Amino acid sequence: MTSTRLTADEYFALPPTEQRTQLVNGEIVVTDASLRHPRITLEIARLLMNWMAANPGHGEAGIPVDVHLDDHNVFAPDVWWVPEAERPARDAKRIVGPPALAVEVRSPSTWRFDVGLKKRTYERLGLTELWLVDIAADEVLVYRRSSPVVTEFDVALEVTAAEVLTTPLLPGFCLDLAGLFDR
Repeated sequence: MTSTRLTADEYFALPPTEQRTQLVNGEIVVTDASLRHPRITLEIARLLMNWMAANPGHGEAGIPVDVHLDDHNVFAPDVWWVPEAERPARDAKRIVGPPALAVEVRSPSTWRFDVGLKKRTYERLGLTELWLVDIAADEVLVYRRSSPVVTEFDVALEVTAAEVLTTPLLPGFCLDLAGLFDR
């Protein structure tokens, strides 16, 4: 028995659907989330947008868009950020290559991919920092590179609801996890 994997070009050629989907290792994955998922996602995005408004010229952030990573992977991180030098063109349809920061919020249909294949793919392709927001455990798993020359995530943190999440990518940005998880 053989299985057929879609390429990114085949995925992009599919007709639009009402469901949020991603291409993970050539397989279409449908996001099926609880109401808490968008609450958490939008709060992270709101706080990031507020930080960016107070710190103009520090890139662009957003909520799910297609991120074309390679021939078999098109992810749609729940929240993403790119530095100013890597902002997509105004009329871009997607981000090509990994953003600097990707945030994945747990949903039952995608979590196994988030902590497995997607994390490994992001790491292999040079993502600087990944936040895996576990809304079942009220914690954030943070994976980052300590410097641009490091070839893999060499910093791994478990940040709990009692803590504040910061990142060297966004100086002065603080994410109060108690407030975030109280949604």
